Amino acid sequence: MVHRRRLRSVWNRVDSGGLHQAPRKWQPWLSDTGSLTQKIERAIGQKLEVLVLRDCRQDLNSDESRYFHFKITRCRIREVLLCANGIPLIMARSIIPSSSSSGSNHEVLRLGKKPLGAVLFAKTRMHSQKKPPREIARLDKHSPLWKKFFEQYPALPSAIWARRTLYRLKGRPLLVSEVFLPALLKYPLD
Repeated sequence: MVHRRRLRSVWNRVDSGGLHQAPRKWQPWLSDTGSLTQKIERAIGQKLEVLVLRDCRQDLNSDESRYFHFKITRCRIREVLLCANGIPLIMARSIIPSSSSSGSNHEVLRLGKKPLGAVLFAKTRMHSQKKPPREIARLDKHSPLWKKFFEQYPALPSAIWARRTLYRLKGRPLLVSEVFLPALLKYPLD
């Protein structure tokens, strides 16, 4: 019998106790279930600036492919920096499968410089009361996602905390990964 070596993911479900591995200062940000965009905008007292780094069709990294059970290999990837006064607070990577951006979602997902979170929380209000699946990870130079972000943002710290959430927009999946940058800690989470 041949056994395949299963690749371990660096991601841990928030409800599995993985949150306690994160430094206490990041735990409220990593576990928050509301709109991150709205929370940060309340904390800074202004709208976030969105700097679009990449918005195109491309292949998923191996961990992302596994997340979708290898059913999706290529889709729209949107990478942005969310900034306050030109200072990056969050780096986000959204995976939007083709099926998720078709039909009535097509117009909604014409984002431009609008944060995806504003669309998700304004349009869906999470049709069900069920919390979307959320995972957290400590990413470092060995992580494919860290490497992707570093290509776009060379000032990325060598180890960072991130969360990823599977949202649904009109029943269609969108995977959003958010990397928390050190400047975010200047603002308390209310």
